Amino acid sequence: MLFDWEQLLKMAKKKSAEASSTDAMENQPGASGDGQVHDVSEGYLEGYPGAALMVTADGSVIRSNAKGAGLEALLAHQAIPEIIELVKTAASTEAVASETVALQSSKGEIALQVTVSPIGAGQFLMLARDLTMERNLRTALVDSRQRYKDLVEVSSDFSWEVSKDGAFVFVSPKGAFGYTAEELVDTAAADLVVDPDEYATVPFVSQRPVENVELWMKCKDGSTACLVVSCVPLFDDAEGAQEWRGTRGVCRDVTDERESEAALGRARHREQVLNYIISTIRDELEPLNMLTAAAGATARALGVAGCSIYRQKEPGEFMVAAEYGNTAGLDGLDTSFAEMEAGGEVATGKVGSWQTMAAPTSYRQTVNGALAMWQHDEGEPWDDDYKLLINDVANQLGIANEQISNHERIVALSRTDSMTGLLNRRAFFEEELPRRLSRLSRNRMTAALFYVDMDNFKLVNDIHGHQRGDDAIMFLRDMLVHFSRPGDVIARLGGDEFAMWLDGITPAVTEKRAEALIEASSDMHQFSGNDDRPLGLSVGIALYDPDSKESLEDMIARADAAMYSVKNAGKGGFSVAPPPEPNDS
Repeated sequence: MLFDWEQLLKMAKKKSAEASSTDAMENQPGASGDGQVHDVSEGYLEGYPGAALMVTADGSVIRSNAKGAGLEALLAHQAIPEIIELVKTAASTEAVASETVALQSSKGEIALQVTVSPIGAGQFLMLARDLTMERNLRTALVDSRQRYKDLVEVSSDFSWEVSKDGAFVFVSPKGAFGYTAEELVDTAAADLVVDPDEYATVPFVSQRPVENVELWMKCKDGSTACLVVSCVPLFDDAEGAQEWRGTRGVCRDVTDERESEAALGRARHREQVLNYIISTIRDELEPLNMLTAAAGATARALGVAGCSIYRQKEPGEFMVAAEYGNTAGLDGLDTSFAEMEAGGEVATGKVGSWQTMAAPTSYRQTVNGALAMWQHDEGEPWDDDYKLLINDVANQLGIANEQISNHERIVALSRTDSMTGLLNRRAFFEEELPRRLSRLSRNRMTAALFYVDMDNFKLVNDIHGHQRGDDAIMFLRDMLVHFSRPGDVIARLGGDEFAMWLDGITPAVTEKRAEALIEASSDMHQFSGNDDRPLGLSVGIALYDPDSKESLEDMIARADAAMYSVKNAGKGGFSVAPPPEPNDS
């Protein structure tokens, strides 16, 4: 049965108060079996700081101090048989008996250290000391120490202590830097610090508190680890002066964090470089100048000796589209490009005295060029940042190469006749002839403009159909190509009308060329729609004289007029237009 200690204490206090109001002889000494009376004064009991009682051999209370009232009540209710047994033990052995007794209360367990001492005449002095707080404190201390031990053991931090000679005397159980705790103990902490001379005082032997100092440590495998160190010094009082006896602290490994920060920094740098190169490309309005700007921007941004950008014209065939920097001794750099694949790895190598690095440029998983850069062979080898960056730049250049190819196709379509592939009227008269006239004017050279028109071409379409007409046009194209030189230019002006410009040709050679052309035109009879009106050519020729200062429009008009004069004269021939009127301006 459990008794409420507080309630019994209240009952004891009430009983004590009632007893003090009567004339009962509570303070009379008890009578022993031998008739001797032993007087233990009330002051003697009250002087004890805990519960003190005078009891008989059966546990009956003779007297108690104020703090023993509760214990007296428990004994009266037979609530603590352990103490009664303790009294009996003291009585039977006639010696002091002591035991710790646990009492249950509404607020938890109460621990009492009870000592019973015989004092003669069948009386015993019972002293009780409350151990509850002491036991609770001890338990809390043990729990705290265990908690601290558990936290240290599971913590990723490195806890340590060094002696005054700077050697580890304590290391958390897991060890650190690849070393076990046993390997670190007795090791000088400063010997594991990378470049210890850079620190005014190495934190491990600091004689003042230190917080969050970052340093690099040597690992067992030869690598390094970045730690953030915090510590406090330890002192002994020696003859009134504090003597440093070591330092205690904790380290936090931030290697992964620093590596992540460094990687992020490098990524930001690559992004900045890439943005610079891309903006340089975008600032170029002329598509063909994009690659030249990109080569220069890439070399400058990466600090390399030079950079080349290639375009692939045919599978496995690369041509330099732009280059920047020192290109001496780089012959054969493009020999390995043929084996490159879209999304493939960056290729590194050596050409002459250069370290080289190249990456394919591609569009929609198809290689369309390459990016190469080089640096002196004495320099540091290419690192991963260079390889990542050249890949990023190559990806952008793959788009630029495709844009340039599209631009060239559009320009070609805008300048050429879709059927014959020859220049169209606009490109011939607005681009090609003005450029050629300017050059011939400077070089003081002559030239000839042939205006060529088919005779009776409409009958071919009407009789044989448009496909046969197209075949006739292609036949004439091939014939004009045969009668021209590599430096000459041919154009289809529209329908069955063609023009041919012959650079640097004399008047005499011009007439021979015209005669041969008219003679060869007899082969066109096979396409005729009517034998009485055979397919043939009427050619008008205007000779260019740089001294005449004739305008292009006037020369075209002369050639056109000469051609129509042949038509009016019966077709199937050529006519050389008279020279232009003198221009005195």
